[in-house]
Amino acid sequence: MIKKGVYLGTDSGATTSKTGGVWEDGTTISQKLQQSSTNSQLGTAAVIKGWLEGVTAFMAAHSIGWDQVRGVGLAIPGPYLSYGVLGRAANLPAVFEGWNFHADYAKALSDAAGRPIQLVVGNDGRFGGVAEAARVTAGKRASVLMVAPGSGLGCAYVSQDGLPLDGDTLSGMEGAHMPAPLHLLGVRPYPCGCGRTWGCIEAYTTISGLPHILEDMLKKYPNHELATSTASTKEKVLSLRTRAQNGDPLALEIFDFQAKAMGLQIAVLTLALDTEYVVVGGGLMDPESTTPEFRTRYLDNVKKAASPYLWPTQRKCQKIVAATLGELSQSIGAALVAMHTFKS
Repeated sequence: MIKKGVYLGTDSGATTSKTGGVWEDGTTISQKLQQSSTNSQLGTAAVIKGWLEGVTAFMAAHSIGWDQVRGVGLAIPGPYLSYGVLGRAANLPAVFEGWNFHADYAKALSDAAGRPIQLVVGNDGRFGGVAEAARVTAGKRASVLMVAPGSGLGCAYVSQDGLPLDGDTLSGMEGAHMPAPLHLLGVRPYPCGCGRTWGCIEAYTTISGLPHILEDMLKKYPNHELATSTASTKEKVLSLRTRAQNGDPLALEIFDFQAKAMGLQIAVLTLALDTEYVVVGGGLMDPESTTPEFRTRYLDNVKKAASPYLWPTQRKCQKIVAATLGELSQSIGAALVAMHTFKS
């Protein structure tokens, strides 16, 4: 029996890493992720060990041998000093700055396999976009923009060839830190965690900016219970999604505002990239934590905000849809990038 080739993907977080994979035809091996501890607090060697443990456990669970592995992809947050070399990351110990994770992981994979294993690495958000793009296009040649609001704003552009835009310095598609159209939103410039004060769109579309949005919005709702609550700002902010789903007018207006900001950003990116599909991911589209009514309202407001600023042909053809892969996207995307990169 001829064994099918596989491409594996590692999605590295600061605390937990996930492993997935695709067969050589691009179909997903499993809808169940293999999770392992990243152990970043123990240093770089421990991280490599955790990644490799995830890979070997995934292979064992699906009876995959090293002779079948055609390549591996690694999805890891930046910033990068250069390809495969980590910059200073706020959620990692300082010793990780300057770490050549590409060289170390490629060596560990090759040592485990007993032969050279090709490795491709890249930003986790962009690799997640690759998986969502493959799902939404379903074999059709079309480009895809993905936006994923969560604690921050992940952005990806995936070309018709199925690969993400990285840019010449690996900083491409940093759509989160473009300035928001404040004149259309009617708000002040909020500070961003990146250090910019021009009003990064991330501050208007994600959890990171909710304290500022809530502060301003409470001026319209002085009698709201959050105006006098003794809860911490974090607790207040994290209560908003549940409040919105229960019909709270303040919370609904906040997420309507975020949807408008997201729609305007999608319009800006569409004018530059001209994608047929836009996939909206992140926690607001999570079916386990949001209701269908909440997701529909959010997407409808996104489309309403974007539409007037698109060209007529774009308005007619563009499809804005919810992401469907959830936590699978980044490891599967990493495996797909490996497939596109190394498949002969």
